[in-house]
Order: sequence, then structure tokens, then C-alpha cells
Amino acid sequence: MGDLGGSTVGLNEESTAATGIWALFTNLALMSAFLGFAIAQAIKFFTVWYKENRWDPKQLIGSGGMPSSHSATVTALAVGVGLQEGFGGPHFATALVLASVVMYDATGVRLHAGRQAEVLNQILCELPAEHPLAESIPLRELLGHTPTQVAAGAVLGSITAMLISLI
Repeated sequence: MGDLGGSTVGLNEESTAATGIWALFTNLALMSAFLGFAIAQAIKFFTVWYKENRWDPKQLIGSGGMPSSHSATVTALAVGVGLQEGFGGPHFATALVLASVVMYDATGVRLHAGRQAEVLNQILCELPAEHPLAESIPLRELLGHTPTQVAAGAVLGSITAMLISLI
């Protein structure tokens, strides 16, 4: 009888684990966030290909550019949480505050850090060859987003979550 009880417990653990893993794929908010990110990055990837006639794999994971994948991700998450759990609860409030902080940061600190990197890179280019910093590796300039890029990401994320909820 003890063996039967042990088997049942093991079976329940396995089915719970399978349900837990499957739950990730049926979580509207999570799938919306992942898909919002993937679509935004794909748009950047194909935009570079279309405009510059070259494939740039860095666009699939890099930050900056149109639309903001950070904004698409957090907005899809917030809208997905709202659609799944309701817009009046603490989960949506938490997701909305997170989205607001991320989007504010993208247009604030990160955008200005990128602009400072542009200036510093220009200064490095103008240094004489014998200067110790003349051979420095340039700083990444595309860090943040313009308000338009953030808004486009937010619209993309919202639409993504709404479409996922219909599936």
C-alpha cells in the first residue's frame, strides 16, 4: 500500500510539473510580452535589411531603434495582465508602473547616454594619433529611444496583447 501511495504522489508531481510548464505557454501576459518583443526586434531587423540592403543579426537582440522593443514588451505585459486578471487589480497596477518606468527610462537616461556617447566618440575621432585614448573602442550610441519610438512600441505591445487574447 505504501508503494501505491508513492506512485500516486510521483504521478501527481509529474502532472503538476507538466501543467506548470504548459501554464507558461497559456499565460496571456507572458506570451504577449515575448511576442511583442519578438515582433519589435523583427521589424528592426527587416527595416535595416530593406533600407541598407544588408542583414544585421545584431538588430535581433540590440537596443535602440524603431519601434522600442522594451516598450512593446512591457506594454504587452501590462495589457496582457489587464486582460487576463482585470484592469482594477494590483497586478495590472504593478505592470503599468513597471511599463511607465521602463518607457520613461528609454526616453530619458538611456536616450541622453546615447547622445553623450555620440559626442565622446566624436572627440575620440578628433584626437591626435599619438594620444593614449586615440585607439579607444567607440561607445555604443544607440541606447535609448525617441518619444515616437517608445509610442510605436507601446502601440505594438497593446495590439499584440489584444490579438493574443483573441486566440
